[in-house]
This record gives sequence, structure tokens and C-alpha cells, in this order.
Amino acid sequence: MSVRIRLKKFGAKARPYYRIVVMDSRSARDSKTIDELGYYHPIEAEDQQIRIDEAKVREWLAKGAQPTDTVRSILNRKGIRLG
Repeated sequence: MSVRIRLKKFGAKARPYYRIVVMDSRSARDSKTIDELGYYHPIEAEDQQIRIDEAKVREWLAKGAQPTDTVRSILNRKGIRLG
């Protein structure tokens, strides 16, 4: 099973927010998750947009989970360097 760290969409049409989650790569965007790592609110103020549990992220990366391109850029913005 290939595991990805990706975004799961919530919120209304004009007010989206996302949870950063660990999921099977073959499952749909809004299906069941394995673990939740944080959230991303693109509409909020800059200092409140991203909240991530860095320890969980590093744990899942060590287990072989691959982040999507969007999640990779969010992690880089937060200062979490990959590999």
C-alpha cells in the first residue's frame, strides 16, 4: 500500500480549508484517513494559515509516506525540510 501525505478539503465553496492527512494513494480526496497531521487555512491571516504536528510528519516520512507537491510546498513554508 502506497501512503501519501495530502490535503483533505473542508469548508464552503468560497471559504475552503484543508486538513493535512495521511491516506492511501488510491483513495478519493475526501475518503477515510489514516492519520491527521495538521491543517491549512489559505484565507486566514499569514501567521494562522498553517498548523502542523512536526513530530508526526517526520514519523510518517520515516515510514515512507510521500507528500504531494502542494503539501511539500506547505512543509517548506513551515520550515520542515524533506530528506
